[in-house]
Amino acid sequence: MTMTLEYTLCHGSGNRFVLFDGIRFGRELAGADLHRLARMACAPDGLRSGGLDGLLLLTRIGGRFAMRMFNTDGSEAEMCGNGIRCVARMARERYIAEDAFILLSGGRSYPVRREEPLFGGMPTYGVRIGIGLASDDFPAGGDRFVDRPIPELDETLRFTYLHLGNPHLTARVERIDYERLGRLGERIGQLPELFPRGMNVSLVRVDGPKRIFAATCERGVGLTDSCGTAMTASTTAQYLSGLCPGGEEIAVYNRGGMVRCRVEPAADSLSTRLTGNATFETEGRLEWTGPQLRFGTLKAYDDERETYRRFVAQVTNG
Repeated sequence: MTMTLEYTLCHGSGNRFVLFDGIRFGRELAGADLHRLARMACAPDGLRSGGLDGLLLLTRIGGRFAMRMFNTDGSEAEMCGNGIRCVARMARERYIAEDAFILLSGGRSYPVRREEPLFGGMPTYGVRIGIGLASDDFPAGGDRFVDRPIPELDETLRFTYLHLGNPHLTARVERIDYERLGRLGERIGQLPELFPRGMNVSLVRVDGPKRIFAATCERGVGLTDSCGTAMTASTTAQYLSGLCPGGEEIAVYNRGGMVRCRVEPAADSLSTRLTGNATFETEGRLEWTGPQLRFGTLKAYDDERETYRRFVAQVTNG
């Protein structure tokens, strides 16, 4: 039996996904093994363009618009800060008249909004992410774990734990060492007593009071050029350590580009707003016949790809 779907290749800050409209193709996707589809589509011999970081699905849950996100290994993530901006764009352009609305992901509600472009005519969306200081994803963290050691993970680094719908550890460093970061990700997988459901981990370099660089080893993916919730967690961690101000835009750089984060503290809560691009690269048609996937391109967003290339060149040189 062959399943035929339309797809969109997209990215947020260089974090690349294949995106499906589960509302338009709900009947076709009913009962489909999305975990397997994610593994096949994101495999090196999957989509011809390669380099995918996951599969996104725009859907409805209880009558409300929602995102589901699957990592390259087929595991389902609770939240994806870069992905939700791409899903928000598809929902806004196809189904929603308002610029501000709610998307569900992982059982949580996220206010999203179409924003003024960060650069040129680049489609830009923002999402407000509630920040938790504790969760059972890191039982050893207690009620608050900020700038503290985890000797079992690393003997010298000091970590901050935050929960953004998915769990994150960040550590501040003078220099980004990707080999060290990869080892941290591997070590987390060897410590199920500390990290029962795995963990995203980032190394963060502070380049000024309003500028940081974040590198991430993402749970279910590995080293990635960009991770939206990790950049959000990295900014929030520097705020909690007194190195970044609250209520002001922080430029967060990574190997995929740049986003802006603004920590929004309140008397009884903490949230951070993540704003960045939602770029569409191509649209196409996919045929899935069980053991095989076949892809064909229907439309290329060459102007958007060029705009993002110029944006990266500007922020890199700046």
